[in-house]
Amino acid sequence: MAQFKALKYQGWAILWTIITLVLCNIDLSSASESSAGFFFNGFDKLAHLGFFYVLTILLFYGKIKYQHNYSFRSLTIFKVIMISVVVGGGIELLQWKVFTYRSAEWWDFACDMIGCLMAVFSYILLHLSNYNETKV
Repeated sequence: MAQFKALKYQGWAILWTIITLVLCNIDLSSASESSAGFFFNGFDKLAHLGFFYVLTILLFYGKIKYQHNYSFRSLTIFKVIMISVVVGGGIELLQWKVFTYRSAEWWDFACDMIGCLMAVFSYILLHLSNYNETKV
């Protein structure tokens, strides 16, 4: 029952995951022709990185709200990374098997994980900053 209570605080992360799933699996072939200047080479990789940076930050935000404090836990970091791996891998599997008009690429998954690790770094850095301020 406690797991369902924890999900209450992950509303923004769940919403962002749904938005990410939709945006990563829509057919952009017609959109890229009409807005050729907007979608530059590598835009897809940058989008993956940004989506997963935001997703990871929102997962940490929900966990902090659930705990009602800003404590640093390695298990929390591990769980958040695993959720990001599952979501990123799931998107690539969907693109490979279901949405075949999209291409599944290892580089997309790598950008997902880079975005996730950037957010983990931000979380750790902010935690250390907060810890040092309260210690003084």
